[in-house]
Amino acid sequence: MPKIAFVNGSYQTINKPSIKIEDRGFQFADGVYEVIALTNGVLIDLNFHLDRLNRSLREINIEWPTAKEAFNAICAEVIRRNRLVHGSLYIQITRGVSARDFSYPKGLKPSLIIYGRHSQENQNLKKIECIKVITTQDIRWDRCDIKSISLLASVLSKAKAKNKLAQEAWFLNKDGFITEGASSNAWIVREPNIIQTHPTNSSILSGITRLRIIRLAEEQAIKVIEKPFSLSEAKKAKEAFLTSSTSFVQPIIDIDGTQISNGKIGLTTKKLLNSYLKFMG
Repeated sequence: MPKIAFVNGSYQTINKPSIKIEDRGFQFADGVYEVIALTNGVLIDLNFHLDRLNRSLREINIEWPTAKEAFNAICAEVIRRNRLVHGSLYIQITRGVSARDFSYPKGLKPSLIIYGRHSQENQNLKKIECIKVITTQDIRWDRCDIKSISLLASVLSKAKAKNKLAQEAWFLNKDGFITEGASSNAWIVREPNIIQTHPTNSSILSGITRLRIIRLAEEQAIKVIEKPFSLSEAKKAKEAFLTSSTSFVQPIIDIDGTQISNGKIGLTTKKLLNSYLKFMG
């Protein structure tokens, strides 16, 4: 399969991208990004992702690097050149290139990188993988609602989870509540057809799959509670799951060594997963 990326105005093979050493994304993590799932050649919830990208750019005062029409055309061309059918599209926008300094001059031209990743033809949709999570202190900054490319806390937390033979880490804030995962939103099932997740504020990223699951749940008369929950509540939950653009809806069967849902996917989680897969087509 070809591996071609769009990098600041040109299409390049992914192993030879031209990125300036003094790009502020490279030196300061001064930028934002999006990851969009692709199924049957269609980008899932594209408009929601672009709305969130627009908000992230606005919050850190970076201009759009292209007009919307040109941006959409670039995304389509990256998909075409890479012959993407199933997978994901990665979009990164940084403030641009300038001499290394914490402050930055006005009028910088933002850098834009877009590339795609293949996945097996819907095999990940057919196989349900139940996972384990650990909890760890939330050491991130106070603007987690911005999808920043500064991901060191998540990198370290994922490594910690892997060392403990888990697949995800849930962040615990100073008040003892779970905010979200290192790369996902966190959910519990309190009772059949009653699900709970942290409300959207500066403590979490407003996940696109999270938003879609809320809408799908409401269509099925599943009550959604947007309220923080504690580690104790999570361990006592009937079920638990996470959501993200690449994991979709993934059941959790172990939290810090405590078995959840008898070690298998629960009925409410399975119902939501099936609804999401149907939505994706």
